[in-house]
Amino acid sequence: MNSGRKQRISDAFGAAANHYDDHAGPQRAAAALVADLAQRQKSTGVERILEIGCGTGLLTRHIQARWPGAELVVTDLSPDMLARTAKGAFVAGTFFTMDGEAPPFEGEWFDLILSNLAFQWFDNLPEALERLTRLLRPGGSLIFSTMGEGSFARWRQAHEECGHVAGVPVYPDLAKLRTILARYEDAFAFDEEFLLSSSSARGLVRHLKGIGAVVPSEGRQPLAPKDLRQVMAAFDEAGGDDIYQLLFGRITRPDV
Repeated sequence: MNSGRKQRISDAFGAAANHYDDHAGPQRAAAALVADLAQRQKSTGVERILEIGCGTGLLTRHIQARWPGAELVVTDLSPDMLARTAKGAFVAGTFFTMDGEAPPFEGEWFDLILSNLAFQWFDNLPEALERLTRLLRPGGSLIFSTMGEGSFARWRQAHEECGHVAGVPVYPDLAKLRTILARYEDAFAFDEEFLLSSSSARGLVRHLKGIGAVVPSEGRQPLAPKDLRQVMAAFDEAGGDDIYQLLFGRITRPDV
């Protein structure tokens, strides 16, 4: 795993911890949907839950409200994000810093593993899913959301029109995620789109900085100021709003 890149991601989200919630509209909606999917899948018999990438606790609070008697293990790559969730009202559990791609557990531990918009930062999603699935008890489910290829399509298009490549990471499309999940007997994936009403390029950049999503694709360097101004003007001319395409996936371990 690229430890340098992971540290940059941790630092960026840590810097955004205190104002993340002010910019997290799509993230909040996705957290509620992940929680609803999990409750429909496994409403009872849940003893232990692992959350990966808790951020400021948007999903964590849903989890605790739905399964108040379960043992909750809450993790995040960013110690600052984790600390913010641990201090949040009505959130109780075990909290520790963890790279979701390298969980320090062995064997069948969890009835549910849940994650909201963290898997897009993984270096190798298929391998990570395999590791996490091995931690499920029979009948347990891994349910997650992640970024899809269509996210920030208008921002990418503005770059292309100006002869540049956006630093936004390349995300999988729905077909690719379904191909990744095809190896599992009981798995599915679907997508949802959420409009990000940023109103302008400045608004979009402010949103991305506000949530800490500022680590570019590997090898990408920031645009020169004049090039960035050109891209921002092209984006504004196209309307100034953009889209989140969010992918949702579920893997359930057979109940033997």
